[in-house]
Order: sequence, then C-alpha cells, then structure tokens
Amino acid sequence: MDSKNIIEKFEGSMIQHGSYNDRIYLIKLADEAPSTTPYSLIDLARKNNYSKIFAKVPECHSALFLAAGFEEEARVSAFYNGKIEAVFLGFYLNAECAAEPDLGKMDEILKIALKKQASKSKCHLNDNLTLRICNEADVITIADIYKNTFQSYPFPIDDPAYILNTMKSHIDYFGIEYNGRLVAVSSADMDKQSSNAEMTDFATLPEWQGNGFAQCLLLEMENAMKNKGIKTAYTIARAMSAGMNITFRKAGYKFGGRLKNNTNISGNIESMNVWYKHLIS
Repeated sequence: MDSKNIIEKFEGSMIQHGSYNDRIYLIKLADEAPSTTPYSLIDLARKNNYSKIFAKVPECHSALFLAAGFEEEARVSAFYNGKIEAVFLGFYLNAECAAEPDLGKMDEILKIALKKQASKSKCHLNDNLTLRICNEADVITIADIYKNTFQSYPFPIDDPAYILNTMKSHIDYFGIEYNGRLVAVSSADMDKQSSNAEMTDFATLPEWQGNGFAQCLLLEMENAMKNKGIKTAYTIARAMSAGMNITFRKAGYKFGGRLKNNTNISGNIESMNVWYKHLIS
C-alpha cells in the first residue's frame, strides 16, 4: 500500500489529496477560511484531474459549498464540541464519478444493518487473549497486520513510521493479543479541539476472524474516548461490508449517510457509510 497522497494546508484548511484515492479530502475547514475555498478546491481538482472532492464542514458553512455545486451526502449531529452539526459533502467532476454500480447490494446491506437492534455491548475473551492500548513497541506489528489485511487503504497504515507519528500526535491504537502476539487492531483518530473521534482501522488476522474482536475493540475504544472527554464517535465504513455496518449498528450508532465512490480500500474505490454515536451528552 502506497498512499500516493499528501496532507497539507490549503488556504488555512487541512486537506489530503492525490491520485491514489483520486480525490481531494477537506479534512478540516479553517475557522477563518475564505468564502472562495469551495471554488479553489474545484480548481485544484480540475488541475490534477481528480474525480471527487470530499468535504467535511460545520453545518453553518455548508451553504457556501452547496452554492458551488457540492452535494450533501451525510451529516452527523453534535460533531463539533458536542454542539455543531457536521455536513459531509461531495463534488463530482463528471456524472460517471457519481455512478454506483453496486447500489442495489449496498442498499440491501444497509437495510439488513438497520434492522438490527442496538444492544448493550459485551466482550468475552478467553484467558489467553488480552485487550490493551498499543504503544511504540507495537508499531511494526500493527503495520504488518494492516499490510496483510488490506489490499489498499486511504492512509499509509502499513508504514511503521506513519503509525508511530500518528500515535505520538492524535491516534490511539488498540489491540487484542494472544499469548503476547497482536492478532487484531483498531484505532481512534481524535480531533481533540472539536471533541470527536473516528473509530477506524479495524483489522483481524485471517485465522482469528469470526471471534467478534471488532465489537470488543470498539467497546474499549469508546470507554477510552469517554475518559478523554471525546463527545462524539463516528466511523466511515465500507458500504459493501455487512459485518462492519452491523457491528456499529448493534453498538448503538446512527446512520448518517453514504459517501459515493469515496475511498480506495481493499483494492478499489468504494462507497462508504457514515455512522455516529454521542458518547457524552
């Protein structure tokens, strides 16, 4: 996995862009971003022949993007500091970029997930398994697990240097180990300033799949985020993955919408479902 993407400041805002995901991702809009930002992003996308712009912005700024031709694809209530709603927007450089050939299958998976009832999360691990937060000594193993799990991924999570840098700054990694060896991992990507966290990067070694490790990791992550004062948790899950959508639905997450043809994951550009949960009201 080579992300072939760069993360940089753009008119004061934080963006990720590159040919690998074939998009621009507006990660965080600057508080004092100029009103021309949506058009500047469109110019950048055209210059680089990207297919999509994906923007995550406070609801109060969404009108500027909608006026520029962006479409609302999802929203999360109380996303910023437990108060301000987030709107997830998409801009497509041509109609083909917005087409979803697997629409029927994705709708069926979502329908199945939404029928599941939220239940009080439980985690049962046998005596040889331990769930813990990861540390710097784990970065090589974490990267190897991701390398062996995902054919492609939107961020370079198979690079130990990337894992170490993000671990030091804003991401908490969690793992389940068997007799001292990590067999499943996940991460909580925190925006401490806005008091939200993305629950992401769930991966279990093939021989250990089917044991409900994602549910256990998610529960541990939620508790850790609550203790850090994070108010809202969310995820951007593969729309074609029944297992992950069901996991978040059963954990009490609400469906926020679908991001069309948004992310290079598991070898293809795929549509993604947004789920969210308020950890602290």
